Amino acid sequence: MSFLDRPGPRWFNIPAHRPFAQDLAQGLHDALAPIGPEALSQAVVLIPTRRGARAIADAFIAAAGGRAVLPPQMRPLGDLEEGEPPFEPGDLSLDLPAAIDPLKRRFELTRLVAEHEHLLQGRTLTAPAALELAEALGGFLDSVQIEEADIEGRLHDLVESELAEHWQVSRTFLESAVAAWSERLRELGVVDVSERRVRLLRRLAESWTDRPPQGVLVAAGSTGTAPATRALLIAVANAPQGCVVLPGLDEGLADKAWAKVDVQHPQGALKRLLDDARVAKADVLTWPASSVTFAGRARQRVINEALRPAEETADWLGVIQALGVETIARGLDGLSLVHARAEEEAATACALLLREALETPERTAALVTPDQALARRVTARLLRWGVVPDSSAGESLAGSPCGALAGLLARAAVDPLAPVVLLAILKHPYVRLGLDPDVFGPALVDLERRALRGPRARDWDALLRRLTDFPAAAALAAALRDTLPAEYDAEAPATRAARLAEAMEALARDPAGDLGDLWAGAGGEAMSRLLSGLIRDGGDLPPATPRAFADLLEQLMQGETVRTGGATHPRLRILGAIEARLVRADRLVVAGLEEGVWPRGAPLDPFLSRPMRERLGLPSPERRIGLAAHDFAQAACAPEVILLHTERREGAPSVKSRWLWRLETLARGAGVELAQRRDVIDWARQLDAPDAYAPVPRPSPRPPVEHRPDSLFVTRVEALTRDPYMVWARDILSLRPLGPPDEAVDVRIRGTAIHQAFEDLARAWPAHAPETAAEAFERYYLEALRAGGMPPEGLAREGALAREAARWVADLEAERRADGREIHVEQTGKLVVDVDGQPFTVAAKADRIEITADGYGHVIDFKTGHAPSPKMVKTGFSPQLTLTAAILARGGFPGMPAAEPGELTYLEVTGRKPAGRVEVRAQPGGDGKKVLDSGEAVDAAMAGLVELVRQYRDPNRGYTSRLAPQFVKLYASEYDHLARVFEWSTSGEEGEE
Repeated sequence: MSFLDRPGPRWFNIPAHRPFAQDLAQGLHDALAPIGPEALSQAVVLIPTRRGARAIADAFIAAAGGRAVLPPQMRPLGDLEEGEPPFEPGDLSLDLPAAIDPLKRRFELTRLVAEHEHLLQGRTLTAPAALELAEALGGFLDSVQIEEADIEGRLHDLVESELAEHWQVSRTFLESAVAAWSERLRELGVVDVSERRVRLLRRLAESWTDRPPQGVLVAAGSTGTAPATRALLIAVANAPQGCVVLPGLDEGLADKAWAKVDVQHPQGALKRLLDDARVAKADVLTWPASSVTFAGRARQRVINEALRPAEETADWLGVIQALGVETIARGLDGLSLVHARAEEEAATACALLLREALETPERTAALVTPDQALARRVTARLLRWGVVPDSSAGESLAGSPCGALAGLLARAAVDPLAPVVLLAILKHPYVRLGLDPDVFGPALVDLERRALRGPRARDWDALLRRLTDFPAAAALAAALRDTLPAEYDAEAPATRAARLAEAMEALARDPAGDLGDLWAGAGGEAMSRLLSGLIRDGGDLPPATPRAFADLLEQLMQGETVRTGGATHPRLRILGAIEARLVRADRLVVAGLEEGVWPRGAPLDPFLSRPMRERLGLPSPERRIGLAAHDFAQAACAPEVILLHTERREGAPSVKSRWLWRLETLARGAGVELAQRRDVIDWARQLDAPDAYAPVPRPSPRPPVEHRPDSLFVTRVEALTRDPYMVWARDILSLRPLGPPDEAVDVRIRGTAIHQAFEDLARAWPAHAPETAAEAFERYYLEALRAGGMPPEGLAREGALAREAARWVADLEAERRADGREIHVEQTGKLVVDVDGQPFTVAAKADRIEITADGYGHVIDFKTGHAPSPKMVKTGFSPQLTLTAAILARGGFPGMPAAEPGELTYLEVTGRKPAGRVEVRAQPGGDGKKVLDSGEAVDAAMAGLVELVRQYRDPNRGYTSRLAPQFVKLYASEYDHLARVFEWSTSGEEGEE
């Protein structure tokens, strides 16, 4: 007997462990195909989503044994809570007002919120804040319409006097906003999307109740969360040839437990549906094609027991005993667990699991997750194998090329000279600025290196001055400046959107005037639609500053999802939780099992408390948790399931999903261990290092002797003693690091400015001695900072430090000049040294040299940080002063007589407390401990230099990275990443150095 021959109403169930789409198709095919070829094609099947319709259509081909078949007419009910539209049931929709465009609704609600700002007790709303509150108001209206709650006249008495004042404010705002919104919809001649869907479903339910269709009518896969959907399902079940097929009803749940099912339970929505239909759970029959005994029934029992109502878990040991350890073990067979450290590792593990399934011919696999960010990551990982899954996740409009360009331009108005933003705009694939690629490319390289790297320019004129010798780059910079939206204080978002669109087109235009792919494709079309809507409907939004407009645009783009389509792999899918109710694969990877992800936390309602929602007849926020639990249970009952949990999210520890925790607890209670797929994590960690991990040894390149330097400045000699690899990279290979865009100038420029101020003061000393020296030094220092590009906020801070330092410098200068010594600043000297019959030149640029009447030469070096310690000078790791004194002692500085080594001094200048410090490292007759003897120190430095040069003239001697590792933290190197210092220094080394 066919299931259609049973008396109505007809309620069926496809158990969670059965493949829903395949069983549904097989059952309908078996019942209708014998009647005739037209019987199947004339049937009507209502399913929850459009994507589910495609899966069921494929299942009918399999049910027919691969033969051509005309499937039933499939109509999506549309998931009201997820915003998917239902089909239009013919004449029933003709006299209904059209639905308001969703984007226009967002703008209209934002305008309405801004107009009612006065009801929020003095709170000032920016455009982004108004949009955020409008989204919450739209959610409230949707909930009222979907639940068909009658709130007219009930809002006034909603708040009791003892409640907090902000609830009174919310009530007042809602009353006014709801009334104003209803009036606005009437003016526009439209209705809300949710209201129209509910009316359609209600009319269809009434029509089918009064005049039941005589053909085969099946509603499958819906849990009936909305009242209108439940009414339609009841009408379908009562139709002459109608039936409802439920997804995953727990037929084995005891009556006592069934009675305690609440909104958070996986069976909560189905219980509410059956209660409304006045159908007992026992009256729901198993779908004919699902009656075959299947090993997954044990899995379903285990999952259902793990998710039973909390009140029924007190005697879990008794439940385990009743089930039997063997049943639990059999139910967990085929179910395994993967623990990933973080999101990136989780995405790689998911991609590997999906790719592994493809190794078996005809085997299918699917990722099920509500986490769209994870879905996009997995899609990106699969591209390394040239595999594109059939994914429903899509991407945010903000992540599309067109959306990214719009966001960058909006941010450029906030900070027009931000080098990172400007580079991102110029390097965007759509940007051409009307130039030929052969001109644009080289000009961009020069513009980046000469003007956008290093400290930022103060204004466009300063930026263009950096490009004086690069006319093509200067022309490109000027074109970019003229194209970017003009600066403004606050302006209507509609006006800003129009200017933004003009700027995007100016940037994208090629020499022939073509806009290329700017508005093409799904992303371009969505961006065009958003901007045109904002221009058309955003005129009444609150004026927005550049930052507020950028935030507003980002919010709007994040709310738009772009699905690109295209060719996909036929055996791989990435599914949302709702789609997974209908679609089954040979392997399911269920990911995102963390609290706050799956299930998501209960949404925060800025308008209503839980008692207030209950009083209005609105569902509790926890209802979504029950629906999510049902979707999880459906997925977890597949034959092969891999559950994936991420231990850390966004850098913070995550909490396991309550469902995973319960499942693990049940398994432990039975003494059964959930299978672990640790091999997958091993694969993920070894994916880019497939061989056994062998960290790179400390590099020690050995260039030919003829390529090694035969002259070095004393600062490079210091580098050779500490980090020879740096000398190899910089002085032999001539590698110069590019400065980062928008480089922080504070530390770098302070040292240069201190040197410049000392030099300027010394050269002008007769004019400033000594009363005005402090004022002069402060002025010289700040001028040098300004010329170096220090921003105004940095100059404000340095002003106070400069005053303190200037007073200390003035006193020091007067003291050191008191004996009439001869002062030389910023002088360069050199000395040729014979090393085994071959010359080597050592040079030095001395910050300051003082020649006293007794023939001593005092060498001074300025420091804005800590000076090298006496031990570093003594051991030769800081030979700058000693080698400079050696050059001076041998007459190596032009215009200066040879002088005996005097004091070798570091001047630490900070401007703090104390403002400066004199650190003498050597002097004639020093004790050799804290203060060295100058003559001995200079002789030792020269002997050390000769020996150092001799060692590096040995072709077997390499330029080893970080030869003195004790200085790794003290002296950073710009070449550590090339030497892979972190890798070899943290993994240990073998062998001798």
